[in-house]
Amino acid sequence: MTIEPLRIIFMGTPEFAAATLRALLTGPDQVVAVVSQPDRAKGRGKKVSPTPVKMVAEAAGIPVLQPEKIKTEEFRNGLQSYQPDLIVVAAYGRILPPSILQLAPMGCINVHGSLLPKYRGAAPIQWAVIRSESESGVTIIQMNEGMDTGDMLLKAKIAIDPRETAGSLMEKLAPLGGETLLKAIKGLKNGTIVPIPQDHSQATMAPMLNKDDGRIDWTKSAKEIESLIRGLDPWPSAFCFVGEHRLRLFCPEVVYRDNSSQPGTVLQADRRGILVACGKNALLIHELQPEGKKRMTAEAFCCGHSLDLGVVFGR
Repeated sequence: MTIEPLRIIFMGTPEFAAATLRALLTGPDQVVAVVSQPDRAKGRGKKVSPTPVKMVAEAAGIPVLQPEKIKTEEFRNGLQSYQPDLIVVAAYGRILPPSILQLAPMGCINVHGSLLPKYRGAAPIQWAVIRSESESGVTIIQMNEGMDTGDMLLKAKIAIDPRETAGSLMEKLAPLGGETLLKAIKGLKNGTIVPIPQDHSQATMAPMLNKDDGRIDWTKSAKEIESLIRGLDPWPSAFCFVGEHRLRLFCPEVVYRDNSSQPGTVLQADRRGILVACGKNALLIHELQPEGKKRMTAEAFCCGHSLDLGVVFGR
């Protein structure tokens, strides 16, 4: 049983991880250092911005390390100098080498955004929505050298709303992850948590997404496309083409009606939305973002753009 406050090193990068760090800072243990990915240029202006985790750490006066390479003796020794009891990882963005996994006496634990063993990998939240799951959650695991294959310490579930996007689900899972992490650490300290091996035969993968994953195939069913659009909102977002112009689509609604039109055909375009024929049923789009412009309602789009009925959206 460990009574004294633990010395913890936290490793994470995006907003999901920042929420975990905020929760950790409310607990009884001491975050002695934070590791985050190097600051990168982003957005249209390519402005270099600090990571969300770095901003939280600096506001709390915690030292921040942002190495370009983590498999070096210098970085390993730098971590060791903080004498951590435990390393907590949440969406750090890199696979940790054995030299770091074995550095702290209590090892490394990870906050993963799925109900493991389902959706191992870099984009579990997005894939849960894309595959029309009815529930999601977070799992706290002991890290090993595999991809999210370690023993489970604690799980917490939530329902996925039928209109959920990856962004809205992330906003729900982020605080749940922090809350569940604190319970797991408390359980580790007082010896009430018994690690449970994952059933590897039930594992599914959630690979990293790229922009091309958002390309819409209108021959698929309206339900499949609807889930894809929600799962890729806000990034990388689902898209199609009108002529040579890319059009990003948001806020989809399945319309259950038979039609014999070519998949991708625009059946309706007015203030109610843009109705598009799919391989099965049709999809009503309520928000769009033309190339180089801001996201807007279908009504605003129809007021400012010419979209003839019968035109076919391309891939």
